[in-house]
Amino acid sequence: MNPPNNKHRTAPRRRRQRSLAGRLAIGIFGWGAAFALVAVLGIAVAVAFSLASLPSYQELMKSPQGQSVVIRAADGTELVTVGPGYGRWLTYDEIPSAMIEAMKAVEDRRFDWHPGVDPIGIARAVKVNIQAGRTVQGASTITQQLARNLFLTSARTYGRKLREAMLALAIERKFTKQQILELYLNRVYFGGGAYGIDAASRKFYGKSATSLDLPQSAIIAGLVKAPSRYAPTADPERARARAKVVIVTMRESGVITAAEAAAADVDGVRFVVDRDQGDVRYFTDWVLTQMETLTDEAVQPIEVMTSLNTRHQAAAEIAVKAQPLAGTQAAIIAMQQDGAVTAMVGGRDYATSIYNRAVVARRQPGSLWKLFDYLVALEEGMTPDSIVVDEPIRIGNWSPRNSNGRFLGPMTMRDAFALSVNSVAVRVAQRFGFDSVASMARRLGITTPISSQPAMALGASETTLIEMTAAYAAIAAQGVEVRPWAIQSITTAGGEILYNREPPTPRILLAPFVSSHMTDMMRAAVESGTGRAAQIGRPLAGKTGTTSSNRDGWFIGFTPELIAGVWIGRDDARAVRGLAGGQAPARVFAGFMSRALTGVAHSDLEDQVETPAFGLEPDAEAYGITPGGELFPESGAGPGALDPGALDPGLAPEAPATAARPGHAPLTDGWLEEATREAAAAPD
Repeated sequence: MNPPNNKHRTAPRRRRQRSLAGRLAIGIFGWGAAFALVAVLGIAVAVAFSLASLPSYQELMKSPQGQSVVIRAADGTELVTVGPGYGRWLTYDEIPSAMIEAMKAVEDRRFDWHPGVDPIGIARAVKVNIQAGRTVQGASTITQQLARNLFLTSARTYGRKLREAMLALAIERKFTKQQILELYLNRVYFGGGAYGIDAASRKFYGKSATSLDLPQSAIIAGLVKAPSRYAPTADPERARARAKVVIVTMRESGVITAAEAAAADVDGVRFVVDRDQGDVRYFTDWVLTQMETLTDEAVQPIEVMTSLNTRHQAAAEIAVKAQPLAGTQAAIIAMQQDGAVTAMVGGRDYATSIYNRAVVARRQPGSLWKLFDYLVALEEGMTPDSIVVDEPIRIGNWSPRNSNGRFLGPMTMRDAFALSVNSVAVRVAQRFGFDSVASMARRLGITTPISSQPAMALGASETTLIEMTAAYAAIAAQGVEVRPWAIQSITTAGGEILYNREPPTPRILLAPFVSSHMTDMMRAAVESGTGRAAQIGRPLAGKTGTTSSNRDGWFIGFTPELIAGVWIGRDDARAVRGLAGGQAPARVFAGFMSRALTGVAHSDLEDQVETPAFGLEPDAEAYGITPGGELFPESGAGPGALDPGALDPGLAPEAPATAARPGHAPLTDGWLEEATREAAAAPD
C-alpha cells in the first residue's frame, strides 16, 4: 500500500491561504482607493466652492487690508501711530527680476510648478518637525501665504491650515502664476507699517521699488519671515544678516551665479528715516518687536499701553544732546525696580540713525563689569571693609595695570571699588574663580557670550546697555531679579483685551545683605571715587566704566526711585580722546536724573542691612579669609591715607565734599533670627 502523498494534501491549503491573502490585499486596496476617491472628491468640491467665492483680480487690487497700531505712554499720551502704508501698485513687468527671484528663492523654491501646495515641502517639514519633536519648520507656499493674508487670520489651527490649502488650490485655478506673484508682492506685510514692495522700498530706501537692486531686494525678501523682527526700523544689522541668507539661498537655487552673490554688497545698503520722527521711535520700535510674542491679532486696529514716562523721555533726550562729543553716539535707558522701562534713547538722532544702541549694540563694558567680580567676593564672605591690596599681579603673560601705572597698597574693598582699581578686581576674580564671575553675570541676566580669559574680570566681554542696566537694577531692588519690559496692555479698538501684563513671581538672585554691601560700595564710587561727576544732591549709587583706549564710556547708577544707564562711544569702535565713564557719561546721567526726579521726595539707599554672622566655610583659611583679616596677607604694607584722585588725575578736585556716613553696627545673629521669624509668620 502506497503512503499518503502529503504534497497533494498541502497544496489546496496553500492555494486557500494565497487566495485569502489576495482577497485581503484586494479589499484593502479597494477600500483605500475608495477612501482616496472620496478624499479627492471632497477636495475638489471644497476647491470648487472656494473658487466660486473668490473675488475678481480687480477687486483684490482695490481692497487693501492692514492694521493700525497706536502706541501710548503710561499716561495715555499717543507716542506714534503705525498704520498700513501702501505704495504704488506695481505690475508684474514693473517689478525687478531680482525682487521676484529673491522672494521665490527664500519663500517658495518650487513656486513655478506646484499647484498651490507643495507636497515635497510638506514632507520635508513633517520629517524635520518629527525629528525635532516640535514645530520648527513650515511648508506654506507663496500662494498659501497670499490666501492667509487676503482671507484668513494668523490663528495656528489645523482648521485654518486646511482652509488655507483649499483657497490656495482655488487661487491657482483662477489666476496665473504672474498674477499671484503680483498680488503677493503688492499686498504682503514687510514691517514698519509697509504693505507691498513699493511701500517697503520707499519706507526703507526712500525710492520706488522699480529700481531695486539685488542687495536691496534680498533685504526686503528676507523680511516676510518675521517683519517685526527683521525690519530695518527694528534692527538694521539683523535685516542685513537675514539678507545674506537670502543671497546664499538664491545662489544655491541657481538663480544667481557665485560671482553675483559675492558682488552683492548687503553691508553697503543704506536706510532712510522719516524726518518727522522723534527719538521716542527708538522706544516704539522696540515695542513693536515685542508685540509678535504677545498677540497674533493682525487685522483689527489695536492700542498698546506702555511703561514710558513722557517726562523721563524728554529728560533723556535733553541730557544726550547736552553732551555732544564729535563723531560719537550716545544711548540712555531708564527703568524702575520692577523693570518698567520709562525712557530710552538709542542714538543722538533717530532721523539719521535708527540703530538702537540701548538695546542692540554690543560693546565692552570696562569697569562696569567689576560689579560681578565684587558680588562673588561679597557672597564668599568679604565685606566693604575687608582689606585688599593694590599691587602688581601677573597671570601668565598678562599683567593688568591701573590707568596711571601706580599702586596704592592695602585699602578697603570699598575704596578699591570706588577708585576702580584694576589689580584688586582681577585678584578677587582669580581668587574666587573666573567661572564664578561668569556665573554671577549669567545669574543677573547677561545673555551675551562671556570670555573665559582673565581679562574678563575687567569687562573684556561684550554686552548691551539694557542688560547691564538690568543687572545693576537688581542691586537697587535688594537682590530681586529685574527683567526690562515695555508693554502693559494690548487692546483692540473695540475694547477687547488681548494682553495684560501680570507681575511675575519675584525671583531672588542675591541675599539682601549682599546687595546692601554692593550699594554701599557703589555709593562710595559716587561720593568719593570715579563717579563724582554724577552727583545730583540726593542719595545715589553708581559705577563708571571705560574701555581700553577710551573707545567706550559708561555710567550706570540708581536712586531708590529710578535706575539709569548711559553709554557713549563711536559706532566704528575707534578711540575717543578724553572719553571716560566718570566724565561725559556721568554728566549725561546727572543731567537726566536731575530732570527726571524733579519734585520727587528724597529717600535713602538700602545700604545699611546687617550681615548675618555665618561661620566660615572649612576652606576659608585656604583662601586667606579670616574675620577682620586681610584677603592678601602676603603683602607687608600697612594701610595708609588714600587720595581719591590718585588713580585718575582727571577727577575734579573741586567736587563737593560729602558728609561722612555712620559706620556699620556690630554684626550679630539678629538679622538671621529676625528673617527666620518673618518667614515663619508670613502667610502661605
